Amino acid sequence: MNRSDISNAQNTPPTDAQQRRAAKPVICYDVDCLPAYDAQLYQQARQTMEKVAEVMVAPRDAASFHVPAGHFCRIVSVEGPQVGDLNLWNATDLSERFYSGKTRQLHASHVTTGDRLWSNLPNLRPLATITHDTLDWYGWDADGAGIHDVIGTRCDPYTNNLLKGLDYHHCCHSNLTRALAKHQALPLSEAEAHVHDVLNVFMCTGFTRDTHQYFMKASPVRPGDFIEFFAEIDLLGALSACPGGDCGSSHSDDSTPCYPLLVEIYQPAEGALCDWQSPPTNGYRGQHGL
Repeated sequence: MNRSDISNAQNTPPTDAQQRRAAKPVICYDVDCLPAYDAQLYQQARQTMEKVAEVMVAPRDAASFHVPAGHFCRIVSVEGPQVGDLNLWNATDLSERFYSGKTRQLHASHVTTGDRLWSNLPNLRPLATITHDTLDWYGWDADGAGIHDVIGTRCDPYTNNLLKGLDYHHCCHSNLTRALAKHQALPLSEAEAHVHDVLNVFMCTGFTRDTHQYFMKASPVRPGDFIEFFAEIDLLGALSACPGGDCGSSHSDDSTPCYPLLVEIYQPAEGALCDWQSPPTNGYRGQHGL
């Protein structure tokens, strides 16, 4: 049933329907108690940083990279408008990985400078902090869309097969699986189990106002744009240059123009981070009431 058309509803609205709909929205989490974004600390470190490594991600493919704790990482548009799907793991423990759902709940459906990328339970700590975003000017457009979303999952061959009856091997899920398998010397099936919901880097998305369906539109990213984050712990990353290109037309095929993405790793000067330390894992000890 299309929920925007309640005339098709099978049930008669109760007499207090409007009152129920008028309930006041309540923000789920009071995040004022989270540690504040220390802009001065990160900006001071950024001013001294030097590039120590880079990885080029080919169109319709993925590559892995390592970001040591206390380093910065940039994902850069280099040739044309291109969206990327990002996975992050604890470099020494793949069971700790980026948790897009909790990141969305603690921040918003789209993230930018000052937001953190949180890890899954039971760890629930910042893996990374976004320190610069050249697309922060975009905000929310007339369609309700924003940039860098944590609401979409990743294009995958299973959904592609379900909807189109075709096996397409360069979906972001498969790209990330191959990259992780190669980096960790894992069988594909074992690597695939670690691939998770992504940060959709540079992707412009939202929900339609009538049916509330997830939509994408052409990304405003242009060569030279970048998103930058600070590694709060030792990170292993994998980035897929999505087969959807700028995601303004199609998805999961070889017809859309696609471009590479550049990953750059920067090291701050010694002492630039003062007494910064990696955050500990979450303080809850897992009794679960027993």
